[in-house]
Amino acid sequence: MSTAYLDNNATTKVDPQVVEAMLPFFTEQFGNASSIHEFGAQVTGALRKARKQVQTLLGAEFDHEIVFTSGGTESDSTAILSAMECLPDRDEIVTSKVEHPAILSVCQHLEKIGRAKVHYIGVDSFGRLDLEAFRAALSPRVALVTLMWANNETGTIFPIEGLADLAKEVGALFHTDAVQAVGKVPISLKDSSIDMLSLSGHKLHGPKGVGALYVKRGSRFKPLLRGGHQERGRRAGTENAPGIVALGLACELAGQHMAEENTRVKALRDKLEKGVLAAVPNCFANGDPHDRLPNTANIAFEYVEGEAILLHLNRAGIAASSGSACTSGSLEPSHVLRAMNIPFTAAHGSIRFSLSRDTVEEEVERVIQVLPGIIEKLRALSPFWAGAQKEARDFKPVYA
Repeated sequence: MSTAYLDNNATTKVDPQVVEAMLPFFTEQFGNASSIHEFGAQVTGALRKARKQVQTLLGAEFDHEIVFTSGGTESDSTAILSAMECLPDRDEIVTSKVEHPAILSVCQHLEKIGRAKVHYIGVDSFGRLDLEAFRAALSPRVALVTLMWANNETGTIFPIEGLADLAKEVGALFHTDAVQAVGKVPISLKDSSIDMLSLSGHKLHGPKGVGALYVKRGSRFKPLLRGGHQERGRRAGTENAPGIVALGLACELAGQHMAEENTRVKALRDKLEKGVLAAVPNCFANGDPHDRLPNTANIAFEYVEGEAILLHLNRAGIAASSGSACTSGSLEPSHVLRAMNIPFTAAHGSIRFSLSRDTVEEEVERVIQVLPGIIEKLRALSPFWAGAQKEARDFKPVYA
């Protein structure tokens, strides 16, 4: 049985070149970068190279603006808590209702302990930010604006550079969770008002357990982890040398493959989406049809449970998801789709297919071949589908 891995927004396969690059740092080049002998010096040089590779992909002005972390969650927490500590006279945060749990959980915690008032900005039915509500929430009380660059469930892209400019007008710090965007859309931080940006290695064909936080030179910053002098005192702890080296090369390769992401991968995404929408009745695509990640298709199937779809897809050798892997297992519909006011009958049956540069046409064709039969089988067991069909049959239009 052929298989298809279409859950790349959850995690990507590590590029073989990345694996090869990191292996020596477990064996031959195992030194501590803080040591002054040759073993340490070898590692220091490798970390310096990795920092420049990340800098290049982000279009940052200086390599020392890159702080290595354990991943997106640590980077997000660091950015939020740093902003609140740096601006103690300000007690408000502006974010959105569709952020990743790594952002929402920290904001909710700060609300609970009375440290911050949080403005959760809504979105429209395409997942686009309510710009009028965003502007209204900005004031001199705001310490931080934190908004994702691209949504992990629908792929909808926010106009981050413009939003950062608006935040600067009230003196707030601006952070973006760009975990899904880095490597898929062009980024030039040196020309932006963005103070901090989070990324994670395993979303762009690097290993898990390593990420980075961009901190613009001159931005106020307080470390989350204190202890040693590593990362210029901004993130204590012995550097994860194999992971950092791997992240650096993964970023370099992502830059080389970005054009492919926006052409070949996008074409495969469109083929999958159009093929499924044409073959299955009562389904529709979620997210912005224009400003969307090139690899992401989120399709809502009415009157059927998403978890059942995923189980049948898995039995057919197809890996997809119902949203963020960090909230899988929950029977509640996605908070992102709820914020978009997707009808309950469809939100429960929404499936995310996320491609990568490893995706081939045969995988897409397999989904188009297998999925219609799965939906038909599940709907035959659904009393909601039977009720909807009866309503459609009984409906008699009234003409004026």
